[in-house]
Formats: sequence, C-alpha cells, structure tokens
Amino acid sequence: MADWVEPGKKAPDFTLPADDGSKVKLSSLRGQPVVLYFYPRDNTPGCTREACAFRDRRSALSKHKAKVLGISTDSVASHEKFRDKFKLNFPLLADVEHSVAEKYGAWREKNMYGKKSMGIQRSTFLIDADGKVARVWKKVKVDGHDAEVLEALKELHEE
Repeated sequence: MADWVEPGKKAPDFTLPADDGSKVKLSSLRGQPVVLYFYPRDNTPGCTREACAFRDRRSALSKHKAKVLGISTDSVASHEKFRDKFKLNFPLLADVEHSVAEKYGAWREKNMYGKKSMGIQRSTFLIDADGKVARVWKKVKVDGHDAEVLEALKELHEE
C-alpha cells in the first residue's frame, strides 16, 4: 500500500485503456489541468452520483480547460455500459490491475462490516497544467464534491 501522492509532487505518469477503446497517457494532457478521480465501482449509487455530477458540470469545468478522467478497476466493457447508461462525457479508464491506483495511494485496505479487503478509496487529484498535483481529496464525500473541485480549479487559475 503506497503513500498518497501529496500536493506539490509530480503526478505519476500512466497509460490506461479508456471506455472508447483508446489509450490515455496522462503526460500527453500537459498544458491543461486534469481532474483525476478514483472510484470503487461502475453502476453503484455513490459512484453513479459522482460521475453524473462531473458530467453535469462539463461547461463549468471547460471554462478552466480541465479534463476529467475517472479511474476504477472495472473493465473497459463495464465502463462502456456505465458511460452509455448515464451519458457520461469524459473518459473512464480501466485500471484492472490497480497499478495506477497504487501509484497514487488510492489502493487501500477497506473495512466493511468488520471484513477487511483491498480496494479503491474514493479520492480525487487535481493536477495542474505542469503535471504537478495541486490538490488531493483523500476521502471524498460525493455530495458537493463537484463544487469543491470547481472551487479549487478557480483558485488554480488565480495563482
């Protein structure tokens, strides 16, 4: 279990398959901010609310030229269905081996009803245009999170 990537550090680079069959390489997105969010599972209540909140904020996020990327350990096929069902307008990346989640510290021990297991902890990383982590949310509460991310993007533009 790796430590969290903290603000001020360079965001670890990666290439992952996306829901549309393409490959997304983080370093190729330099020059614009990236909202990188890790979520446990496609089609679960919290994950659906979070994805739909980012979907609905697309125009506000675009004003800051921000690219949203959602990452879970679900397969590309699962992501395709999730994207189509909720008309998601940003890439969902398949980290099936959880290697990227581990690099960022989002792969953690979870305790559900006394049963311990490893999984993705809902978390978000705001990466600036230079590829550095500007902000980290380690235990995301879904409701209102989209507004917090937008506020942090505004602050990033003011710097």
